[in-house]
Amino acid sequence: MLTNTLIALVDGSAYAESVCHHSAWIARRTGSKVKLYHVMGRRDGPEKQDLSGAIRLGARTRLLEQLSEVDAARARLAHEHGRAILEDAKAIVASGGDVEVETRLRQGDLVETITEKEDQGDMIVVGKRGEAAGLASEHLGSNLERIVRASHKPVFIANRAFKPIERVLLAFDGGPSAMKAVDYVADCKLFGGLEVSLVFAGAETPELRAALDKASARLGAAGFTPEIILRPGEPEKVLAQITTLGAHDLLVMGAYGHSRVRHLIIGSTTTALIRSCPVPVLIMR
Repeated sequence: MLTNTLIALVDGSAYAESVCHHSAWIARRTGSKVKLYHVMGRRDGPEKQDLSGAIRLGARTRLLEQLSEVDAARARLAHEHGRAILEDAKAIVASGGDVEVETRLRQGDLVETITEKEDQGDMIVVGKRGEAAGLASEHLGSNLERIVRASHKPVFIANRAFKPIERVLLAFDGGPSAMKAVDYVADCKLFGGLEVSLVFAGAETPELRAALDKASARLGAAGFTPEIILRPGEPEKVLAQITTLGAHDLLVMGAYGHSRVRHLIIGSTTTALIRSCPVPVLIMR
């Protein structure tokens, strides 16, 4: 059942602004509201070490009191920092108007929070890299693959720079997950009026051609005029090459299929594809 709500994850990374802009773009096209989440990690307990040395008990007690005060001050600062991130994110999402925005500050494990709250949303929007990752292309957010594996909702992975999306590349392998992605594109208001291309990587077979024709007809019935792209090679390399050419603004792919595409989500090639893909990626379950 649709909730008409997006769950957007923001932190202090350079990708947070892109998450906000993409969330606003999706919300306006789908008529959804946006729930912004900032999840603070669980605070580690104080290190178990003997700080007293040879000092008197009274001095040791005062030291422990001071350490406790420092710990409490850090917790307050982290809370204020999280609130500031959410306030800035809300301002960005709402800046274009017509988008309802709510904020949520949580403490704990990010993936556990998503698992608990995902039923309240139709899609999860997250940045390609998190606060702890560098900006170099080889770095990815440490929680990204965990979120993709754990979530049962579509996951929209934003790249660093926002760009309005006009052309969609839909990865297709003929399997049930790929057809589910085709149905999603055909039915979701997000894709209305956009150009859609179906891409298959590998050797064409009669069965594959029949599946492509079926997918094309499904999209055609929804008002699209899909382009069909057939390329030899491994899916992760073909998809990265096509998106690098700049003719498409979003890659949509199913999490599971019956070819090598299925391994893009359950193996190391997941991060290889997302790392090399210069456009946002929408992963379907």
